[in-house]
Amino acid sequence: MEEARDLLDHSDGLLAKLRDAPEGRDTVIGLQRDLHTIKGGARMAGVMAVGELGHAMESLLELVAEQKLELGRGDIPLLERGFDRLHGMVTRVGARRAIGMPEGLIAEFAARVRGETVGADAGADKPKFELKPLSAPIGTGMDLEDEEVGVRAPQEQVRIRADLLDRLVNYAGEVAIYRARLEQQLGAFRAAMFEMEQTNARLRDQLRRLDAETEAQIIARFQREQDVADPTFDPLELDRFSTLQQLSRGLAESAADMASLQGTLDDLTRQYETLLLQQSRVSSDLQEGLMRTRMVPFDALVPRLRRVLRQAATDTGKAVQLRLDNAQGELDRNVLERMTAPLEHMLRNAVAHGLESPAARKQAKKDEEGTVRIAVRREGSEVVLEVGDDGAGLDRAAIRRRAEERGLVRADAVLADSDLDMLIMEPGFSTAGEVSRLAGRGVGMDVVASEVRQLGGTLDIHSKAGEGTTFTLRLPQTLAVTQAVFVRIGETSFAVPIASVRGVGRISREDLAKPDASYRYGGEDYALHDLGTLLGQAPARAEGQVQMPLLLIRSGDLRAAVSIDHVIGNREIVVKPVGPQVASIPGIFGATIMGDGRVVVILDVAPLVRRSAALPREAEPASQPELRRVPLVMVVDDSITMRKVTGRVLERHNYEVMTAKDGIDALERMDERVPDLMLLDIEMPRMDGYELATQMRSDPRLRGVPIIMITSRTGEKHRQRALEIGVQRYLGKPYQEPELMRNVFELLGTGPEYSHEQ
Repeated sequence: MEEARDLLDHSDGLLAKLRDAPEGRDTVIGLQRDLHTIKGGARMAGVMAVGELGHAMESLLELVAEQKLELGRGDIPLLERGFDRLHGMVTRVGARRAIGMPEGLIAEFAARVRGETVGADAGADKPKFELKPLSAPIGTGMDLEDEEVGVRAPQEQVRIRADLLDRLVNYAGEVAIYRARLEQQLGAFRAAMFEMEQTNARLRDQLRRLDAETEAQIIARFQREQDVADPTFDPLELDRFSTLQQLSRGLAESAADMASLQGTLDDLTRQYETLLLQQSRVSSDLQEGLMRTRMVPFDALVPRLRRVLRQAATDTGKAVQLRLDNAQGELDRNVLERMTAPLEHMLRNAVAHGLESPAARKQAKKDEEGTVRIAVRREGSEVVLEVGDDGAGLDRAAIRRRAEERGLVRADAVLADSDLDMLIMEPGFSTAGEVSRLAGRGVGMDVVASEVRQLGGTLDIHSKAGEGTTFTLRLPQTLAVTQAVFVRIGETSFAVPIASVRGVGRISREDLAKPDASYRYGGEDYALHDLGTLLGQAPARAEGQVQMPLLLIRSGDLRAAVSIDHVIGNREIVVKPVGPQVASIPGIFGATIMGDGRVVVILDVAPLVRRSAALPREAEPASQPELRRVPLVMVVDDSITMRKVTGRVLERHNYEVMTAKDGIDALERMDERVPDLMLLDIEMPRMDGYELATQMRSDPRLRGVPIIMITSRTGEKHRQRALEIGVQRYLGKPYQEPELMRNVFELLGTGPEYSHEQ
């Protein structure tokens, strides 16, 4: 069954070539070879009906290949009927259903083999084609049964189950995630090595000063004892070392050993980085190869679409041909499978509603044979499918009349043509006067629109009276691995596929505030939008930056400059599915897992921009209230254990946490972000808690940050000094978690029920 389906799909492509060039002998020989294989396989499997029809069709093509018979006008439609019948029988056999012997069709092929005219040739005054005796043999004289025909043997292929391939792609994605986590941990190890290097440098400096001090003490003691000492030898020559000096020498040797170990660790780290880089390249090649296996050319669907079009043409009595543009373009298999039924609906609608009858086309000075065109192309992160016909175009008067009858449009409403066109997407909407096999039920375009929305795509209609209608479907290119730009808006990070990003720009706040402002880039104008507004959140502020950063999005005719708070950078990500509930929301491309385990939503900005442009002004998301922000708490303590334990306690209660190891580190970090609350230790190097609190209270930016001191100094004088500086709470170590969180809730004005969802 699998072989028969592949051969029939291949034959369908050859049949299309034969229709365009009936004199092509290689095409005829290719069809004959496919039929010979189908016939042999069917007879061996006991499916005699398929074998007999295949034999009758092969006999006709054999005569044509031997140039004993020329193809008439009715022969190609006859062959099309034969192949469609073969496909129908193969499908029924695959579904374990009975099939009958197609005796009438076999008789028609037998008549053509005898030289009789059938179909479109039957009404001629004189038989147009007949058997011709040949005066000389043609070709090599070899039997076609044994001759290897058609340029060489096809390349060997391997069939694998789709679910197995999907699992392999998923495993490759997991490998990429683990690699990212390893890279992040290696980066943290490299940072710890840098801290170790600084610590060793401080230790060596302290030992140098200790050695100098010890030597000075020895010389001083010698000067005091020189009256009774032997003047022959210097005290240093006699190794008159004190215990302190011996210890300092031992520490110096230990410091040298630590420096040597640090060098060894540095070398190992560089080797690990090299190995990770090599593994990254191999992993990328593996992912790319697996993704290539999941990509299928669009023309794999073409034979099925041709059969649908021929069936629709037969049912309506219209003549139709299918034109393809870049059918070799590849799509993700999942996208292609989900779009198969919608495309069939669109082809049937094009024949039933779009194309006129042959008589009407002739009266309109058009070719009696109508044309349906399918074009495939890539634009940024989207796959664009265009399905168009050269028919009469949408009957907008009938659409309006039907919409008014159904109560979708008021009689006095003024609608643009584009708004009228979109009404055909409404469920149950149809302008057909009567129900037929192809039209009148009101199903079709609403199914198409629903499937496109579930895939996160868009559907546009362009129609011109007398010239035809074109439907443009923009679908996401749902690759499992892609490059993405990471941006931040408010407290949330998002990933944007880099295929849709033209570049990054900046604009002054004054220019951004101008009405109808745009951004010029690469000789093109980009309309200005705000990512926060597009997402229904607070608009971008870009605090601490002179100009607003812009993400430049390009998709088809769309050019958008989207303002954001910060561009984090770009990296390779693994696209994870987010489920049908979330995937149906416009603009959500999927999600990815970061190296630290965080989940980041992948945005497809183009649908968000189109959706925003389609919304009426009074319904813009900017009018929505600002979502509540997660409070930021800074933990300042020289003990890494205290920082980690306290940070986890706060994160467990859904607070965002940042840490610092002393007062100077805290001031540097607060240059970027001011916390909502600080938990502060007293005894720390470089700048202690009292000094930090005093400096914060003298700084207008930091004056309002409430402070909870947590220290082992629980004496009254320490508490009193902290309260005089302006510290709000004073707790002793070790603290009790309920007591700490009660003070945090009181100072921040939040309750224990606080969560991200509020």
